[in-house]
Amino acid sequence: MTDYYDILGVERNADADTLKRAFRDQALKYHPDRNPDNPEAEQKFKEVAQAYEVLSDPQKRGQYDRFGHAGVRGNGGGATGFHDVNDIFSAFSDIFGGSGTIFDEMFTGQRRERRRHSGRAGSDLRITLPLALEEISEGTEKKIKVHKFLACEPCSGTGAEAGEAGYAACSTCKGAGEIRQVSRSVFGQFINVQPCPACRGEGRVVRTPCTACGGEGRLKGEETISINVPQGVLEGNYLTLRGVGNAGLRGGPAGALRVEIRETPHEHFVRDGLDIFHELYISFPEAALGTTVDVPTLTGRARLQVDPGIQSGRILRMRGKGLPELQSTRRGDEMVRIHVWTPERLTDEERAMLDGLRGAESFRPRPDKEDRHKSFFSKVKDVFT
Repeated sequence: MTDYYDILGVERNADADTLKRAFRDQALKYHPDRNPDNPEAEQKFKEVAQAYEVLSDPQKRGQYDRFGHAGVRGNGGGATGFHDVNDIFSAFSDIFGGSGTIFDEMFTGQRRERRRHSGRAGSDLRITLPLALEEISEGTEKKIKVHKFLACEPCSGTGAEAGEAGYAACSTCKGAGEIRQVSRSVFGQFINVQPCPACRGEGRVVRTPCTACGGEGRLKGEETISINVPQGVLEGNYLTLRGVGNAGLRGGPAGALRVEIRETPHEHFVRDGLDIFHELYISFPEAALGTTVDVPTLTGRARLQVDPGIQSGRILRMRGKGLPELQSTRRGDEMVRIHVWTPERLTDEERAMLDGLRGAESFRPRPDKEDRHKSFFSKVKDVFT
């Protein structure tokens, strides 16, 4: 991945003004309006904007200087990138769209023309997706029904009875979508730009509204959406699906769908990071003589060897039987905690047999014997409370 300083063509000790000038120069060079139908230029434009987004923020720049791209990737602490050019215009409106800037003079007309032919964007949706540990372990595809605004079919989402032909330029703003007011003072000339109140910034008005949607271009409905869940997601993680939120007004872009992951309680396991814990109960003879038992795992059942003389509270590790780490080949373990079950009811014969062993040397407790797993279990004992 190219170094951000190299992308902007500045030294690593460049100050804020130098970064801003470099950004303006590079953005002018690769601006989409100057390079129509050139996807490489648009990609360069996005890279320049992403580099400036990081280096213009003191906290992000510090992380980048210390750790490189890894320091600003994910966890809400770094450069997330831009999905389209409109994201960049929104993020740096003071540079691109501000009145009197070089961008305003060069590109305002072209951007207005592009913007006024679409309505307002739809809102984002947020849902909670419950997942079992098995689904988190293997990854899964879930199909869910979402109630939301859908594009109106009779008018193809335009809101006009005659489709795109049913629009006329707004007479108030002359199709610009905005109203400019110029004021003068002793400090100079100021230009105030506001969305046009007549067309609400769209630059056009509907001649004959669609009878199905009343001119909104959308209707309430239901849609089945497929969600691909990767392996190893965590409780509280979000999956963002762009373009599947509420449909926009009169052909505007749809919002996003944010899916929050929620783990459902499991019958056999408790999760701690990548590891899972299982409580195994065995009888006193099994603990004394040793045994082989079937234990549940995330992929079925597996055989577990229990050595003779095992103590209650001992934890056995089944390597690689835990959960995978997100976007990694690392996998946790399954921890099996042993409980030696004490019988609550005994027959007379059983009572006599045990009573005969009461004073046997082998059955005498030895609490002074070092428990090799005590220190380990102290780290995870809260999981079982």
